[in-house]
Amino acid sequence: MNHETNNAKENGVILTINPGTTTTRCAMYELSGSLVTVISEESIEHPDSEIEKFNDISEQIDYRFKLVQEFVDKNPRHSSRIVACVGRGGMLTPVPSGVIKVNPEFVQFSLHTPVYKHASNLGGPLAYKLSKLFEVDAYVADPVSVDEFSTVARISGSTEFKRFSFVHALNTRACVRKLAHELDKSFDELSVVVAHLGAGFSISAVHKGRIIDNSNRMECSPFTPERVGGLPPLPLIEACFSGKYTKEELLRKLYGQGGVYGYLGTRDIRAVESMIEEGNEKASLVYEAMLYQIGKAIGAMASTMDFNIDGIILTGGMANSNRLVDYMKQKLHRIAPLLIYAGSNENEALAESVSQVLACEKEYMAWPVNIVPDELYEKFFT
Repeated sequence: MNHETNNAKENGVILTINPGTTTTRCAMYELSGSLVTVISEESIEHPDSEIEKFNDISEQIDYRFKLVQEFVDKNPRHSSRIVACVGRGGMLTPVPSGVIKVNPEFVQFSLHTPVYKHASNLGGPLAYKLSKLFEVDAYVADPVSVDEFSTVARISGSTEFKRFSFVHALNTRACVRKLAHELDKSFDELSVVVAHLGAGFSISAVHKGRIIDNSNRMECSPFTPERVGGLPPLPLIEACFSGKYTKEELLRKLYGQGGVYGYLGTRDIRAVESMIEEGNEKASLVYEAMLYQIGKAIGAMASTMDFNIDGIILTGGMANSNRLVDYMKQKLHRIAPLLIYAGSNENEALAESVSQVLACEKEYMAWPVNIVPDELYEKFFT
């Protein structure tokens, strides 16, 4: 762990970069101590026609860098005050929650040897390239590989496969901090279920400041607008060895062409709700099945904390849906109060996390980050 040696000057600016599959969300936040206020933001769209030109996500780095640089150049009055750059953390090896300082080794890992391929892997490298322009440091915060599982949560049922965490940690933790502020409680006091509902889902149990279990956004989640979530294993194994599909084709069916898209040909939940309004029974059934699985996963996460929780948070883009919210209120009202923090708080959460490092209120981690082994699991299963 390390402390920054130089505090950020008052009115300094933090540049945030949050790459997604079809967008890169950029923002500038002005500092006042460890508090941040947004002063400029833009969501840069990446049409399929542009993204399809690249064979690999890592090849998009220069394309996206140029567009982010154009955003910076539009704001010369603010960009001259940049004191740090921070990107969304990608598919790293397991790490604790917190801030990681980006170095060349981090960039190399994110671009060329990530655990999974995803646009979020570009966050750290983009922040690093931009930081060189301003002669400041680059960071990521609360990447999706944050792993704080309890020991029992790691046991899968097979000695060959350990359960592990892949979660929308950044937005999840930001939402719990927001609730803690509203309840006038410490973050470390709360027990909350957080359902991040976007293109991918994370249903998480957050207990006393740690994400002790989650549905793993890549593997065990309910099906999403474009991902299949958890599948029956035997038919999947049969498909893998059937000769009908290449590995790449199956991966596309699982991630990107599955879920709602696989059933209805659209990833847009607003379009699905319009179909339902027009009387489309298939759309209604698929939509209800997705919400059914979300509710079931939320109940499962509440059970890990003995149903003694302070609230259930719905967040992400789908939390803007009145239909979804009404369903969840009816489904879950006996468990705990339902709180709606629609949309994503990721850019603000990035800036807040780094502002605390710059103010010497929190430490940052140096890459590579070695997570403390789960001694009890290691004792019996390795």
